[in-house]
Amino acid sequence: MNFLDKRVLIIGASSGIGLSLASKLTLEGAKVIGTYNTNIIPLVYIDACKCDLTKEDEITELFGYIKKEYQNIDYVINCAALSMDKDITEKTKAEFMKVLEVNLVGTFLVCKKALSIMKNGVIINISSTNASTTYNPISMDYDASKAGIENLTKNLALRYPDIKICALAPNWIATDSVLEMSPIYLESELKRINQKKLLTKEEVVNKIIDILQNKEIKSGEIIRMDDSNEK
Repeated sequence: MNFLDKRVLIIGASSGIGLSLASKLTLEGAKVIGTYNTNIIPLVYIDACKCDLTKEDEITELFGYIKKEYQNIDYVINCAALSMDKDITEKTKAEFMKVLEVNLVGTFLVCKKALSIMKNGVIINISSTNASTTYNPISMDYDASKAGIENLTKNLALRYPDIKICALAPNWIATDSVLEMSPIYLESELKRINQKKLLTKEEVVNKIIDILQNKEIKSGEIIRMDDSNEK
């Protein structure tokens, strides 16, 4: 792989897939700009920028900084996500809207700003198999946001034919937050959706890198990842 001096923006780089991707791409020579909101990014060799995705002015400020310091951006990976799982009888409008605001509207605003300065390159929006097949009533707001991300991705691909814009839809991944869940609940979920094992962070990071570089993967595609790494 060749990422030497490539300018990569990772939204949500303080943990999980975003953090693992930031670490790997930096080691491959990329210039990584990573965003965080509440948890500082534990990497000293990337350009860490605080950005609350619910605040459009902070997203605008982020891209003003990128344009000033980097002029252009080669790759954008939207990893940030919020879930507030609970039964519909307990879920409030404010909670539902907050999940949509971070996951879907935040992705829309980042894409909009990025596309205003990108000359070519790739945008990858992280979706989930919950957008289409593994949805759960307690996460209906999260699931709706991911379905929206997939539709957004397809529309942006039509609007900007010179930029490769894809979505990656994995199912359960062995991130710290997932591994901290109740083992009984996690086991029941894996059984419910017929997932044999958790995807590893390395598998997902490698798939993101494949999408960035693989010319066989076309703009507008939704790449599904189950535990067998199949599309």
